[in-house]
Amino acid sequence: MNHEQARFNMIEQQIRPANVLDKGSLDLLLAIPRETFVPPAYCDMAFADCEIPLGRGATMLMPLIEARVLQAVQVKKHEKVLEVGTGSGYMAALLAAQAEQVWSIEIEPVLAETARVNLGRAGIGNVSVETGDGLKGLPGHSPYDVIVISGALPEVPAALLAQLKIKGRLFAIVGEAPTMAAQLVTRIDEHNYSARTLFETCTAGLRNAAGHRTFVF
Repeated sequence: MNHEQARFNMIEQQIRPANVLDKGSLDLLLAIPRETFVPPAYCDMAFADCEIPLGRGATMLMPLIEARVLQAVQVKKHEKVLEVGTGSGYMAALLAAQAEQVWSIEIEPVLAETARVNLGRAGIGNVSVETGDGLKGLPGHSPYDVIVISGALPEVPAALLAQLKIKGRLFAIVGEAPTMAAQLVTRIDEHNYSARTLFETCTAGLRNAAGHRTFVF
């Protein structure tokens, strides 16, 4: 497969037509080789409009969802980012290219180690991959300018919202199959948040998502 051509086709045929037009986001998708973050057996599907199995019940988000995340959160070079659900490490790599530092939490130890290897091979040094239940966040490094939840969940956990900086942004896919909506949550002040629905979608849920105390907007 000609990966460069496939990457170009992914952007022109899947992503631009869906109104992802932010140049910074598109440039990142061109610059960071998605094919090196997928399992070898699925390398030829790296740019397909589908989720890719990672094992242990986890999947890699569709390229269009990843692009929409980047366009929504607009990470800046001085910002600290928390990602919940590392998977292969690709989303963390995209966020790290724009951020000062990314902390990413993966509940499955095998996937966490795979992500560390993938990120190291790509020469990305400003991502720290932690093993644990990401829905509890990482309070020790909070508050975060941006939080990205790389998987679906019924509601946004209160623990994550509490770790968001004032004026910070949180991306989450909320709901239950087949009805889910991508939301961008902004922290207004110490006690108040606003949530905006970006688009409808359906994706794999995060493990342990049920049972966490949630915040009602």
